[in-house]
Amino acid sequence: MKNTVKMTAVLLMIAILIVGAVSCTQKVDPVGLWENATYLSDTTLGSGANTVKVEVTAGDQTVVFTVKTDKATLGEALYEVGLINDPSFFDVCNGMKADWNADQAYWGFFVNGKRANYGVGDAEIDTSGETTYRVIYTK
Repeated sequence: MKNTVKMTAVLLMIAILIVGAVSCTQKVDPVGLWENATYLSDTTLGSGANTVKVEVTAGDQTVVFTVKTDKATLGEALYEVGLINDPSFFDVCNGMKADWNADQAYWGFFVNGKRANYGVGDAEIDTSGETTYRVIYTK
C-alpha cells in the first residue's frame, strides 16, 4: 500500500514538472500574419554539426529557431530546413509572406542587434554561438 502511494506521488510530481516545462515554451497567437506561420513556438530543426539560433519576429510576437546544420551560410541553413523560400533573397519566412508590392513589407535581417548590411545568403554561420541573428517583419 505504501509503495502504491509513493509511486502515485512520484508520478504526480513528474506530470506537474512536464506540464510546467511545456507551459514555459514560448508560443504565439495564430492571428494576423501568424495565421499562416508554420511554427508557433520555439523549435529545433535540422541535424548538422553546427548550431545557430535565429529569432523570427512579426508584430509583438517572436519564435526562436535552433537550427542544426552543416551549411556555410545562414541563408543555406534556413532554406535547407524550410524556414525561408530562397537562400539569398526571401519574402517568406516561417510560412509568413512579406509582400513589398502589396504593402511595402519585407523581412529585415539583424546581426547582434544591428541591421545587417548584407543578406542571409552572405551571412557566414558563427560556429561559436556568440552571434545573435534576428529576422523581423518590417513595414
